[in-house]
Amino acid sequence: MNTADDRHAPHVTSDLGRRIAARRTQLGLSREELAERVGSAPGFIAYVEERVPTPGIEFLVRLANALETTVPDLTGYRADLAPGGAPAGDRARMEEIGEAECWELLDGHGVGRVAIEGRDGLAVFPVNYRVVDGEIVFMTAADSSLAHASASGAEVAFEEDRLDEAFSQGWSVLLVGSVREVSDEATVQRITDVGRPEPWAGDGRDTLVMLSPRRVTGRRIRVPGAPGTPSGSADQGPSRT
Repeated sequence: MNTADDRHAPHVTSDLGRRIAARRTQLGLSREELAERVGSAPGFIAYVEERVPTPGIEFLVRLANALETTVPDLTGYRADLAPGGAPAGDRARMEEIGEAECWELLDGHGVGRVAIEGRDGLAVFPVNYRVVDGEIVFMTAADSSLAHASASGAEVAFEEDRLDEAFSQGWSVLLVGSVREVSDEATVQRITDVGRPEPWAGDGRDTLVMLSPRRVTGRRIRVPGAPGTPSGSADQGPSRT
């Protein structure tokens, strides 16, 4: 039997609803703005985020396009699968990405990979990062390879990428530069004002490390007909590898 308290009960949100809300927030869209992109009503967007386990495929396709993602990524179909299994796109083209756009793609924070010469040789591991005034900040454990590298000002490589498996396209950004441990109060406060990166791995990672890139490069693969690809952009000359 329904009671007045039901009005204040927590919303039942599916995994799909959480992904939709998270992606919408990442793009800075309100429900009204997303509804306009999709051609729907704000109330239905709220209903999908909070109540509907799986809407129809036609609506999902429109929703994925509006959120600049794909249906498999939106539904979490590939959440536990290694990326890159899709076949290459037809007439794909590799393009270089300028430095300014590289920083835009990094989008202030996220998860990337650091390649470093550690105690046991070369190693690559994921890190939560934050962009602060043209530098990359990580949190790490005091005894980690990254912390040891920062003590000597070693050079590392940092990479982030995005793949659109449905259309076999994507981009990657690469930063190369030296790392240092951050301990002075002024810099720590500057980072804190922006927001410290919160490691997914949990507690025990309270050493701040900053990467100062001397080189910022990026590459993008475009496929004709894929979302976000300008008409004819893949046919303007030979591909570069």
